[in-house]
Amino acid sequence: MALGDTIYVFDIELANSDKGVYESLMLRVARHQSETADRMLTRVLAYCLEYTEGIALSNGISEPDEPAIAVRDLTGVLQAWIDVGSPESPRLHRASKAAPRVAVYTHKDAVQLAARLRGERIHRIDALELYAMDFDWLSDLAERLQRRTAFTLTVSEQHLYLSLGEETLSAAIKRIPVGQ
Repeated sequence: MALGDTIYVFDIELANSDKGVYESLMLRVARHQSETADRMLTRVLAYCLEYTEGIALSNGISEPDEPAIAVRDLTGVLQAWIDVGSPESPRLHRASKAAPRVAVYTHKDAVQLAARLRGERIHRIDALELYAMDFDWLSDLAERLQRRTAFTLTVSEQHLYLSLGEETLSAAIKRIPVGQ
């Protein structure tokens, strides 16, 4: 008998001064049994960093043909395809044709991913946005993860300050160039 997804609940106070977003969010996130805690946290953080009207999490690994996070306008047209991890070039090629904006947040080696993607055929590769999450910071956060987690996330100049209880963990998000 296969195990089902594990549901995590995140209560987030988001203050993103880079985008002028100040929101209280409650996310229910399904973590597939094959998904690592680091990848799931990257999805949650990418959602927060990209937060805007029309944003939605997919069911993650359970929906392989959908972006991890989609932003749609009021008519349902896809405006942004946000992926997580190390997507393959055919997926990014299809994403670049489906949405005017494609971004990838990776919890793996972003420089290696960018080098691999440079040699591939990807529609509008110069417009592809690749963001690297801090490995150690994510691992530290993953160790503190509980099925219900409340935190405050402050974003300023691509720096993240995550307050969890009495502690504040900080890290930077780095944009890695992909195009030639």
